[in-house]
Parts: sequence; C-alpha cells; structure tokens
Amino acid sequence: MNTILRKSILGVAGLAFTGGVFAGPVAAHAAETTTHVKPVSVTVQGDTLIPHGVQGAQSRIDLNDEQTKNVKAIIAATKKAGMDERAAVVSIATALQESKLENLGHLGDRNDHDSQGLFQQRPSSGWGTVEQITDPEYSTTAFLKGLKQVDGWQDMPLTKAAQTVQVSAYPDHYAQWEQQAADLVAQHWNK
Repeated sequence: MNTILRKSILGVAGLAFTGGVFAGPVAAHAAETTTHVKPVSVTVQGDTLIPHGVQGAQSRIDLNDEQTKNVKAIIAATKKAGMDERAAVVSIATALQESKLENLGHLGDRNDHDSQGLFQQRPSSGWGTVEQITDPEYSTTAFLKGLKQVDGWQDMPLTKAAQTVQVSAYPDHYAQWEQQAADLVAQHWNK
C-alpha cells in the first residue's frame, strides 16, 4: 500500500477514535439529563443567534402547547425589555435546562431549595415572590435584568452568560440547549 495513503487512513482512524473517546462521555451525559432526545437539527443559524457555534453535544425535546406558550412569553418579554434575538436564545436555553420550559411550582422533596418557575429562581435569593417568579413575563424580565448586568454577555458562549446569571451547580449544562433555543427563536421571533 502506498505509504502516504496508509498514513492518511491511519490518521483518519486515529481522529475517529479520539473523537469517540472525547465525545462519548459528553454524549452519554447529555442523554441522561433529558427524557426525550431527538437527533439535532442541522439548521444553521446566523451570527446573531449562535455567534460562537454550539458548544458540545446538543439535546432536544418535543414541546407541548404549554411549553410553546412559554417560549412565546419569553420572546415577548425579551422584546419588551428591548433586547435582541440572542438574549431570547440565552433565555430559552436557560429555561430548557432549568425546567424544560415548564412553569414549575414547588416540587416537594424533589425541589432544589425553594426554586420555582421557568428559570428555577428562588424567592430566598431575591428573585421575587413565588407569584412573581412563576409568572413567565416577570421571571424572564428578572433573568434578562441579570443578563444585562453581565459585562460582555453578547460576546460570551451561551453557557457562560447563563451561568453568570443563574449560578448553577451544573454550569456547562446550558450549552446543550443552544441549537433548540435558536431554532425556537427563529421560528417564533417574527410571529
């Protein structure tokens, strides 16, 4: 076999193996965090929606009517706050991670302290009353207010911007929702 061809084949095989080793645990972990995983769409969003490209393996869930209504509420609150589509992508990805876009009340023993609503905000941390943080417009506005206070959030990867506002125990988990969030903003922003 030609030496150059042989080295090329071995190089490609090595890259495939290395990619599998490094991507394997990430992909396995992403599957554990969602109940409904579908293949990632290959939609390419413009620089405004995904300026850094997606970070890591992507998750996706099917949305019911309530979740779609919450997407629209997040987009409406983002527009009302005078913020752009990228802010809506960060907000929706955050809500996908925190609540799967469900406006969660108190979950009893499964509750993380007193976290509630789309963004799992806590009254005890100053996000507002239970009534406020379970109102999609209020909770989105509160999240966006925090996002505005992050210097350079527009130039950060989504997961870093979201984490700076949310201060989650799992800071990298927001990244897995970036593609679906961008797809949802592209679908609903101009409606």
